[in-house]
Amino acid sequence: MPKTTQEKLLSLPDLADYLGVPVRTLYSWRTRREGPRAIKVGRALRFRLADVDRWIEEHADPEHDPTG
Repeated sequence: MPKTTQEKLLSLPDLADYLGVPVRTLYSWRTRREGPRAIKVGRALRFRLADVDRWIEEHADPEHDPTG
């Protein structure tokens, strides 16, 4: 049996607020397949916070070694 979680799914406005970008930007990223992974629930898009945080980490600038 698959493991389930009680994690709340984010709506588009929730995600836009979390990332500090307009909802329109999220639609643009989705069209270009650049944004975080989404889940379709009926006609609505929802996002797992864990997927969003993973996407953020994947798009972070590499760490710079100041002694390097």
